[in-house]
Amino acid sequence: MNNMNKIHVKTGDTVIILSGKDKGKTGKVLQVSPKEQKVIVEGRNIATKHVKPRSAQEQGGIVQAEKAIYACKVQAICPKCGKPTRIGHNILKDGTKVRVCKNKGCGEEF
Repeated sequence: MNNMNKIHVKTGDTVIILSGKDKGKTGKVLQVSPKEQKVIVEGRNIATKHVKPRSAQEQGGIVQAEKAIYACKVQAICPKCGKPTRIGHNILKDGTKVRVCKNKGCGEEF
């Protein structure tokens, strides 16, 4: 696997947005796209989209939807200490790899 396709956050993580119009706001990661290095955050980076009806029964109109944001612009929030953190990795005795909080005095597993 190429290192360029690795992303530090996973689906379901709570993240804070570091830059852009939603700077400082938090949300849950709904989708991760490693190939594009982007994530979709619930309720953030909303854009209006004009949708055309595909069939006679379907209704068209203006829809608001979350757009993808670059993964480098989000930072994970530790579930224990509640602070934005970088993510480290520890290997347990049984050989499994776990993600951990890098904040001083925390070290909680994700």
